[in-house]
Amino acid sequence: MDCSSSSSFSSSEGLNSPETNFDFDNARTPIAVRRALQLIQSDDPGSKLQAARDIRRLTKTSNRCRRQLSEAVGPLVSMLRVDSPETHEPALLALLNLAVKDEKNKINIVEAGALEPIISFLKSDNANLIEYATASLLTLSASITNKPIISAAGAIPLLVEMLRDGSPQAKADAVMALSNLSTHSNNLNIILQTNPIPFMVDLLKTCKKSSKTAEKCCSLIESLMGFDEGRTALTSEEGGVLAVVEVLENGTLQAREHAVGALLTMCESDRCKYREPILREGVIPGLLELTVQGTPKSQLKARTLLQLLRESPYPRSEIQPDTLENIVCNIISRIDGDDQSGKAKKMLSEMVQVSMEQSLRHLQQRALVCTPSDLPISNCASEVPSK
Repeated sequence: MDCSSSSSFSSSEGLNSPETNFDFDNARTPIAVRRALQLIQSDDPGSKLQAARDIRRLTKTSNRCRRQLSEAVGPLVSMLRVDSPETHEPALLALLNLAVKDEKNKINIVEAGALEPIISFLKSDNANLIEYATASLLTLSASITNKPIISAAGAIPLLVEMLRDGSPQAKADAVMALSNLSTHSNNLNIILQTNPIPFMVDLLKTCKKSSKTAEKCCSLIESLMGFDEGRTALTSEEGGVLAVVEVLENGTLQAREHAVGALLTMCESDRCKYREPILREGVIPGLLELTVQGTPKSQLKARTLLQLLRESPYPRSEIQPDTLENIVCNIISRIDGDDQSGKAKKMLSEMVQVSMEQSLRHLQQRALVCTPSDLPISNCASEVPSK
């Protein structure tokens, strides 16, 4: 809905009342927006309720309306505080839409005192209100300014409870909110103290591995692997490491980067302790694929982890150079299980074939651009990248 759409509104309804604090005289403000602003500051509960619904509709897709309706934040937050449950959902949804893609509104909503009622809604018996409150915290936590304030208000333990007991949508929003909050260093310690990893592993097991939920879940797990308590919790949870490996194999590019980062952090912290648990879950094929198809960061992390997973993490002698092929062969020779070893060997063979094909294409391209009249053939060959 574009906020420029107008609805019939009589001037006798008091748009230009001297008692209002809103800029209703601005001719550039659409009639529908001016009407919503007039109604939201009315003393009539029915008018306020209608205004909240209108604001929600007007701000659903319009950034412009979010700016023009920013002055409605205060009255909408007041509606969250009144002892009138029928007003909570409309007001909360209006605030949620006002906050989307608008940093200033996010900050203003928190400064207006919205956190206390929103957090209290997480304990409500109303399932819809719980979901809307969780979604609101997800949106508000995207603001750097709000992150420490949301944490100080006591939201983190309740978000972790939502991971355990919430609806599928509430769980997805909760883990994304926690991931947002975790980028503030002090919040990471608070999240760790709530022991969220068992619930995150359960979520990873059930969600689609290529989903945004899995991506944010692995992002948070990667951060928590920097702590001994986090690493212990993941390896103690049945299927914990395997859940991360499955995202490494089937997640989005960003999710796979977080997954390999989590495993690498574990192995770097204590190679002797975590090498076997990681190898046991069949990580090698996924790592091989990442060295070729991952993001630049994923490729580097995958190669580093492969080095740590072999019997000795240190370079071989000159007879056996420290190439990816030798590293992988060293690991494969010690893998338990024919299926995993066979799959890894097949992927390694395919990687070598791809490497040879790429080298051939480079040679062909050089042959086209490097003619005898330009450069000697020997100079052309010297420019072929080494593999």
